[in-house]
Amino acid sequence: MATPNESPRTRSIFFYFGSLTFLIYLLAPEYFLDIPTTYMLKNHLHASAPQVSMFRLLTGIPLYVSFLFGLVRDLWNPFGWRDRGYFFLFAPATAAVFVWMAISPLSYGMLLIGMILAMATFRFILAAYQGLMALVSQETLMSGRVSTLASAFYQIAIIVAAVASGAVSENFTPPQIFFMMAGLMLAIALLGLWQPLAALRDTYEKPLAKGTDFRGDVRRLVKHRAIYPAVLITILWWFNPGLNTPIQFFLTSQLHAPDDAYSNFLGVFAVSCIPTYLLYGYLCTRIAANRLLWWSTIVAVPQMVPLFFVHTGTQAMILAVPMGLMGGMATAAYFDLAMRSCPPGLQGTLMMLVTAGMMLAMRGGDLLGAKLYASSPSNGFLYCVIATTVVYALILPVIPWIPKRVIDTADGERNLAIEAEVAAEIAS
Repeated sequence: MATPNESPRTRSIFFYFGSLTFLIYLLAPEYFLDIPTTYMLKNHLHASAPQVSMFRLLTGIPLYVSFLFGLVRDLWNPFGWRDRGYFFLFAPATAAVFVWMAISPLSYGMLLIGMILAMATFRFILAAYQGLMALVSQETLMSGRVSTLASAFYQIAIIVAAVASGAVSENFTPPQIFFMMAGLMLAIALLGLWQPLAALRDTYEKPLAKGTDFRGDVRRLVKHRAIYPAVLITILWWFNPGLNTPIQFFLTSQLHAPDDAYSNFLGVFAVSCIPTYLLYGYLCTRIAANRLLWWSTIVAVPQMVPLFFVHTGTQAMILAVPMGLMGGMATAAYFDLAMRSCPPGLQGTLMMLVTAGMMLAMRGGDLLGAKLYASSPSNGFLYCVIATTVVYALILPVIPWIPKRVIDTADGERNLAIEAEVAAEIAS
């Protein structure tokens, strides 16, 4: 059984990545600016619903190819500062995009180009954050605890971003919003000057941080068997045909609940994941990752089944609590798996590949769910719930495909097989 290491370095790692996770996801354009830009399109530019939907689809292009930004992170070392260099360089670059948007006449084309550029420059920041977090968690044998920390602060950040962005939309003009975002980006730039030695001590000098050249890294990535089940499980977990558009229409159109019933449901659902994130953080130091993967997935498969019993918006909010609790451990376990599966020197590439898979799965699952819902006025939502449950069940046969050496230890335990594999891979 692993013994958790509550050393000063552990506490420093928790503080550094907790702060980083909250700030980055709070200010990520895809979260903070989603509501304000859609209201700009709707209220200022009188865009139609299809135009707003197409805007969201097109501005997500940088998200779909996130792994390219991760590969750049793994190969390029700006200013010799490694990941801190990305914070210092691309936060001001993103701020410059927002300043340009603030001083430009408001139009659909300006918003589209500006948001694509902001999404792209911000991907470099996210790639540096994700790659650094995975690298440190691998080197310190803390992937489970760091996964718990990141999952909890991510959830809190997007909830705060949703609430704050709604208030910003109501009280600020478009230029004021973009100037405000430019100023906030400078907070991330300051992270490039912050070098917590206890958290990042010798991080880039160890074997897990070593890469080769472009061709060698691509070859190593393709040959690294552990990445395939990690990416596939991520896609299956986030491919949810029932959670977004279908339940929004089910609550407001079919059950005639108020318009805020959907946002209230999502808020309760998100908060309810946090206790089981924390439970995973406690168990991961005492139980091997393979057992936690099985347990978490089995509990999560019927996560959507409570929606069978929803007849009012109030019931939906009540049942969002067990739904969130059922899925929290699985989310943390799959993020833990992704960090454990990163090849040496390619942490940014794999973590951003996982991010791209997640975004594509979310958009694809929502599209399928909308079609299933529309296929039958009486049973469409039932089809969505069944489809989601089946997709989640497909994760179970993928787990045996994960190389055993990746998940046969608890958090904090040395893995001699992985250490030997890293040494051989770097030497080859």
